[in-house]
Amino acid sequence: MTNHWVILSVYILTFLIGLPANLLAICTFVKKLGDKPSPNDILLFNLTASDLVFLLFLPLKMYEAAVGMKWHLSQSLCSIASYFFFTTIYTSSLLLMAIAIDRYLGLAFPFKYRLLRKPIYATAGSIIIWLVSAAHCSIVFIIVHMPDPNATVPKDVCYENFTEKQKRILLPVRLEFFVVIYTLPLLVCIFCYINCIYILYSRPHITKGKKQRAIGMALCTLTIFLLCFLPYNLSHLVGFSSNNSPWWRYYTLLPSTLNTCLDPFVFYFSSSTFRESKTVSLLKRWCFRHKKTQTDFEIVPK
Repeated sequence: MTNHWVILSVYILTFLIGLPANLLAICTFVKKLGDKPSPNDILLFNLTASDLVFLLFLPLKMYEAAVGMKWHLSQSLCSIASYFFFTTIYTSSLLLMAIAIDRYLGLAFPFKYRLLRKPIYATAGSIIIWLVSAAHCSIVFIIVHMPDPNATVPKDVCYENFTEKQKRILLPVRLEFFVVIYTLPLLVCIFCYINCIYILYSRPHITKGKKQRAIGMALCTLTIFLLCFLPYNLSHLVGFSSNNSPWWRYYTLLPSTLNTCLDPFVFYFSSSTFRESKTVSLLKRWCFRHKKTQTDFEIVPK
C-alpha cells in the first residue's frame, strides 16, 4: 500500500541536501574542537555526527525503496541498517534536549553555571546519550534475529511483517520510546526555550540579534520535534493500541529523515563558530547580493 517512488524521492532529496550541509558543519566543529571548544560545540558536533551516520546508512534504505520496499540483502545487514537508522533519530532528539538545557541554564543561572560549564561534562553527557539511544534501539537485533520455527521461506522485507511473538515484545518497547525518548525531551525543550525567550526579553540590555537567534533556535528545535519526529513516534502509540504496526508507518519515517536537513539551521542559530565559518559567510554574501540585484532590477523604470 506504500508508494515506493515517493519514499525513494524523499530519501534522495534528504541525502543530496543533508550530506553537504552536515559535512560543512562537521568540518567547522572539528576545527573548533582542536582549539577551545565550548560545551555547546561538543553537543553540536555530536548532533552533526549523528546526522552523518544516518546519511551514511540512508543509501541502504534508498536501495530498499528502489526495489519496491523489498529486502534482497541479508537479514544481518537489515538489522545493522535499521539499528543505526533508528538510533540516530533518537540520539538527535536527546542531543537537542541537551542543547536546550545548556542554553537555559546559561541564561537562568549565568554565574553559577559558568563555574560548572566545562567541556568534560558535555562530552560525558554526549556519551551517555549515545549509550541510551543505542541501548534502546538494540531491540532491532532482538526482533530481527528472533528464531521463528514456523518460517518456511526467507523473509524478503526488512524489519516488517512481525509475528505475534515479536509484537508482544516490540510494541510495548515502542510505546516506551514514545514516552521516554520522545515526549520527555520535547517537554524539556518547550520548558527551556519558553523560559529562555522570557529571560531574554525581560533584560533590556540584551541585543535584538541575540533575541532573534533565541526565537529562531526555539522554532527550529520545535519544528524538528513536531514536524520530523512526531509522526513516526505517533505510529508507536497507534501500533501499541491496535496491536499492529500501521500501514502508513513507512510514510512517517520520511519527515524523520528531513531532520538532517533542518539541523544545520540549529547549528546556525546556536553556534557563532558555524555562523562565522567561511562557507556560511560566502553563502550569506551571495544571498544578499542576489536579493539586492533583484531589488535593483525591480525598481529600474521601464
